[in-house]
Amino acid sequence: MAATSPHDWRQADIKHVPRDDGDPADISAYNTKLPRMLLSDDVRTGKQGGKRSWGSWGLVGLVSLLLTVAFIAPETPRAVFAPSSYPALVSRLFLSKTQGRAAEEAPAVTSKDAYSSNGRTAFVQWDQYSLLLAGHRILIYSGEFHTFRLPVPSLWLDILQKVKAAGLNAVSVYTHWGLINPSPGVIDFDSFRALQPLFDAASAAGIWVVLRPGPYINAETTAGGIAHWVTSQVAGTLRTNASDYEASWQDYIQGIIAQTAPNQISVNGPVIGVQVDNEYFQSGFGNAEYFAELEAAYHNSSIVVPLTYNDPGEGKNFVNGTGAVDIYGLDSYPQGFDCSHPETWSPVVTNYHDYHEGKLPTNPSQPFYFPEFQGGSFDAWGPTAPGYANCRELTGPSFLSVFYRTLWAANAKLMSFYMLYGGTSWGGIPFPGVYTSYDYGSAIQENRDITTKFTELKSQGLFLRSSPDFYKTDWIGNSSTGVVQVSNSAAFVVQLKNPDTGASFWIARQTDSTSNAITSFTLNVTTKEGTFKIPQTVPNITLSGRQSKVIVTDYSYGQNGYITWSTTPILFAGRIGTRDVLFLYGDSNQGSEIALKHASPDFGFPGGNNIHGGPFELLDTSTDLITYTDTDTAGTFFSPVIPAPPGAIQPNYWEVGTVSSVLVGGPHLVRNASFSSIGVLELRGDLNASTRLVVIGPLTMTGVTWNGVAVANNASAAAAISRVGGVWVGQLTLSPTAATITAPALTGWKFKDNLPEIQAGFDDSSWTVANHTTTNIPAKPLFGDGRVLYGCDYGFCENVVLWRGHFSSTGTEKSVNLSINGGEAFAASVWLNNVFLGTSFGNSTNNANSVDEVNQQFAFPDGSLVSGGDNVITIVQDNMGLDESGSTTNTIKSSRGVRGFQLNNGTFGAWKVQGKIGGYTGFPDKTRGVLNEGGLFAERAGWHLPGFDTSSWTSREFSSGLPNNTAGVGFFVKTFKLDVPAGFDVLMSFTFDDSSQPYRALLFVNGWMMGKRVANLGPQFKFPVHEGILNYQGENTVAVALWAMESVAISPTLDLTIDTVLQGGVGGVTTNNPVWSSTGRTPS
Repeated sequence: MAATSPHDWRQADIKHVPRDDGDPADISAYNTKLPRMLLSDDVRTGKQGGKRSWGSWGLVGLVSLLLTVAFIAPETPRAVFAPSSYPALVSRLFLSKTQGRAAEEAPAVTSKDAYSSNGRTAFVQWDQYSLLLAGHRILIYSGEFHTFRLPVPSLWLDILQKVKAAGLNAVSVYTHWGLINPSPGVIDFDSFRALQPLFDAASAAGIWVVLRPGPYINAETTAGGIAHWVTSQVAGTLRTNASDYEASWQDYIQGIIAQTAPNQISVNGPVIGVQVDNEYFQSGFGNAEYFAELEAAYHNSSIVVPLTYNDPGEGKNFVNGTGAVDIYGLDSYPQGFDCSHPETWSPVVTNYHDYHEGKLPTNPSQPFYFPEFQGGSFDAWGPTAPGYANCRELTGPSFLSVFYRTLWAANAKLMSFYMLYGGTSWGGIPFPGVYTSYDYGSAIQENRDITTKFTELKSQGLFLRSSPDFYKTDWIGNSSTGVVQVSNSAAFVVQLKNPDTGASFWIARQTDSTSNAITSFTLNVTTKEGTFKIPQTVPNITLSGRQSKVIVTDYSYGQNGYITWSTTPILFAGRIGTRDVLFLYGDSNQGSEIALKHASPDFGFPGGNNIHGGPFELLDTSTDLITYTDTDTAGTFFSPVIPAPPGAIQPNYWEVGTVSSVLVGGPHLVRNASFSSIGVLELRGDLNASTRLVVIGPLTMTGVTWNGVAVANNASAAAAISRVGGVWVGQLTLSPTAATITAPALTGWKFKDNLPEIQAGFDDSSWTVANHTTTNIPAKPLFGDGRVLYGCDYGFCENVVLWRGHFSSTGTEKSVNLSINGGEAFAASVWLNNVFLGTSFGNSTNNANSVDEVNQQFAFPDGSLVSGGDNVITIVQDNMGLDESGSTTNTIKSSRGVRGFQLNNGTFGAWKVQGKIGGYTGFPDKTRGVLNEGGLFAERAGWHLPGFDTSSWTSREFSSGLPNNTAGVGFFVKTFKLDVPAGFDVLMSFTFDDSSQPYRALLFVNGWMMGKRVANLGPQFKFPVHEGILNYQGENTVAVALWAMESVAISPTLDLTIDTVLQGGVGGVTTNNPVWSSTGRTPS
């Protein structure tokens, strides 16, 4: 066709293809300037057969389509949600256990196929294809979410609603042994450690849960999640069948069982599986027996769902033999964990299918399960660390397009992406290899906002939800062997075929998966209508660089919808009300086509079609609606699930409880949807800007509300999409209040010295005497007098630990040699009496220069000794967390502390140690938990807590640093008020200076240690903090422990900044920030 104006889509965008029986003369005049549009009888009427000729409605529809499109407003920025309380949402959407089926009631399974199970429940079954949940075949499309990294339980529903909005149907959830079981015999499921709020929110959102309680979880967390007390008190090898290790995890696992059993799918709960430990090996002394012991604990309980496992590589661990699990899974991170060059890809893994069920089959009788597939990457400490923006680029939308569809091509039917929401490794949660942020470059950012990765994931999730034929497919072959025939060897195509319906899915990518080339090809397909080379109306199928596509053949949807073939991507295909609805989209620079119920195409979309906005009607009858739009506009659409009526079993779960949904385009996020008794569609979601709202619903829809406010319908714009009805087009306007929301300036700080321990006369008599001479930690002391100075041996594993070594001077002491172990990126500053000697620096440059221990000699300046009196070496050591499993599992038992101590002349007397007050057995702050605090004087006294009286302190601006430009630790406190209007989710961060200075800063927000800034290393300087930690309608306390590691001037800055203002939010967010109390807080 001739070139046209970029904005005149009507002349050249959609090609309706004429049939062999001719182009009707009565519209020949229109064909001189409009696209040729021809519909067969069965397209027009929804019936197969009949003469292919134009009806009068076809002409009217054609003219209407072309004339009314001008009334469709151009796309404007997206928007969404009015709040409702978290308890109200849960009570409204979550079906009471007493209303549902009894635990012993078996699901109805109508298929005559034989399915596998663990013999403990019929509610979770499987075959070689996929899972069956309550008798329904389900493909699991999931993401990882760690509730402990978002310590605000009332925000968990926010994340799960976003998971659901992305078209996903499950989450994988680690639980943290060290947080739940902080000391022997203590099991704590209160506060953010609770599991019931997670299970309730999952049921409300309609999200399945695979629980992964370890005991070891890895997860870039201290000790890989193993309780710190275990690392020093257990003599046996961790993660084996050592008797003392087995005894150590019993209370924790029994606690997990008690919390989980009432929330399994068999009793209307969301839990469908429990994972045994994490990424381990069946070989090795005691390993398999350890798994068998864990499995016995579950089997001797009321846990009935399958036990699963995630193999760290293609090792075939725990498929058979001792410790074998019910469903085996494979983890894969094809891009690794270095985001320094995000434009450089490693290629896709090409042997997944062979590993599962091909040449060397691992578990061909089970569905192919990826418990962890790369969803981003963690990032290391160091000045050259690339940061999470790079990780989000490395694993961005193109990565998702190519690598996730590679899993589809391998016939995987259970896939979970690590991470979907990373969150924050606050307090002492991280292991030494990562900093506070665990953003991970995920589809949902640390501050809870969604990204372009989310949009791509949504396009995949909605397609999979629309395609139940995909849940059961045989792997037929690929183009490398000639089983699949393509015209260009630069394209690689795999065919999957449903053995029952004949539907085929042809998954295409570049043969060189790293290629950025534009590759065009044709494909030979065999359908029920015959064998064809496609496409026919456009020159080829196109892959624009790092892109993957799915071509479908013999594809059914809705009640009667049928596609012979389509090279046009499908966003949604299904039943909305009484109509079969098909929502197509495509890149404007690529051609594609679709053939409905025919042996030739019905619609072609030439490349360079300049289609933007819409969606535009292709077919509009009382039984069918087909629309098309560009990829960007399609990315603004959601398909919220409509819950089943009250009293239904699991009403919020797709396929099991409901198969009803609508299409909603425009907003930033659509959280949920339901219909009132009079047919009004009630939408809730978030807006970040004013936007056009497009709703495709049932013909019976009588109106639309957005966050409780009625939306006026633009009837002409709605008719441009469907003259039959069921479409609502309106305008959502961001409240002007959004522009008035600001963050207060952080000025007017209060200051006090935070290191009285170096002053003469400080009394450490109540400190713990460090006099052990044996330890269960494998790395023994390097030198000294035989005493073991490891913090964990004295109950002080977490965060800052202080050591005081006493000696009497004879005047001949000139220096002290100290070997200090704090983990990668640690620091330890040393004083003799009140004289600063220096700082030992751990270092890291993107894991290439990792220093977790420093052996250093510190010289004594003249005049620093007290001759003939008591002298004290004071060490302030930052513990960066315990190591994860390494060459042996006992590397978890990390030797944090002083591994060597020696004066050049003379000997030490008493050594004293102090970490957080009470240690891991008696810490007073049970709400924030065992990992929140360390041993700084301010922490022991509770200065960081809301309500502590600082009125007598010195006024000093934070940017002034410490007095006299000396090394030391000072404490700054500032209170401020927030008054965020109801109905807004304002995403905020505390932002330090982005400079390299020799300081560390511990950031406390309302008592929660939400960040560790290491200014000499970086990279993190911005720390998101959520509502629930922040009080959005009241007073807040921010406190900073500022540690100057050298005697130089430092000038840090700290601001409260607004990242994003969203009108909507999940609503009902509550705070749980206990205030200061003197109980248990007498510092020493």
